Amino acid sequence: MSAESDLIDRFYTAFQHRDWAAMAACYHAEVEFSDPVFTHLQGRQPAAMWHMLLESASELSVSFSAVEGADGRGGANWVAVYPFSQTGRLVQNRIQASFEFRDGLIWRHCDQFDLWAWTRMALGPMGLLLGWTPFLRNKVRKMAAYRLSRFIDKHTEYR
Repeated sequence: MSAESDLIDRFYTAFQHRDWAAMAACYHAEVEFSDPVFTHLQGRQPAAMWHMLLESASELSVSFSAVEGADGRGGANWVAVYPFSQTGRLVQNRIQASFEFRDGLIWRHCDQFDLWAWTRMALGPMGLLLGWTPFLRNKVRKMAAYRLSRFIDKHTEYR
C-alpha cells in the first residue's frame, strides 16, 4: 500500500472512531476542503468542521472502501449513515472523495455527493420538492456555514 493510501486509511479509520484530532493530524496546515455543502474551507476550518459534525452526531456509522493512492493523489468511497439532527430523518450519504497530498499530508480534499438525494433523505417532502433548487441548496449551505462559524467562535483552537 502506498503512503497516500495509508494516510487515507488512517483518516477514515479515525473518522470511524470519531477521533477528530487524529483526522486533523492527517491534514496539511494549508489544506483546502470542498463538498456540495461546505463549498470552500481552508486552513483549520476543515478540522473544525469534522469536530463539529462528530460532536453533534449522536448516532453515526462510517464505512469506506476503494482506497487508492499514488503519485501525490488518491481517492476513496465512503458512506455516512446518521439521523439528521434537525429532522431526525435517517440519511445514508454515499460520497466519493478525492485527495491531493503535500509534505506527506492531505493538502486538498474534495467530497462529491448528490445534494438533491441528501435533501430528500434529510428533509423529506420539502427536500424532494425543492432540494434541486438553488434556493434550498443555498439555504442548506448558509445554515452549515453559520453553524461552523459559531462552532469556531466557541473553539479558539480553530481561529
